[in-house]
Amino acid sequence: MKDTLDENNPRKAWMGLLAKAPEGRVAALLDEAIARPAFNWLRAPEIGTTMVRARAGATGAPFNLGEMTITRCALTLETGEVGHAYIQGRRKADAEAAALVDALMQTDAATKLREVLLAPLEAESATAKAARAAKAAATKVDFFTMARGED
Repeated sequence: MKDTLDENNPRKAWMGLLAKAPEGRVAALLDEAIARPAFNWLRAPEIGTTMVRARAGATGAPFNLGEMTITRCALTLETGEVGHAYIQGRRKADAEAAALVDALMQTDAATKLREVLLAPLEAESATAKAARAAKAAATKVDFFTMARGED
């Protein structure tokens, strides 16, 4: 799975960035970028659960791993664009901000939001991913450097 913007499906990429953003980060970047436009709720933020599925060894038959708490909402701008959001956890304000960004990305504000909101989120995500990879690499053990005892 790529953590970068997908040229073939940009909405999928920005929705992933918004869903994975740290708490309060999307709202902070959005408020710095533009004034929030008026909107109407299609579905006000609500908290629920969803079943998380997994596969044994990433190739086996799928099984229900467990439930995860999510917050979801949908809104429409006065110009007609619809925005949706699904955020992990109990974060109504983050879901509202993500849905608003989703709707705004379908307007003329998309270029500005891509530069001042999505690009920083993508950079922060890449930095965090590199830090996790470096931390994991530090624990790597190379067993092929040991002598086998055969001459």
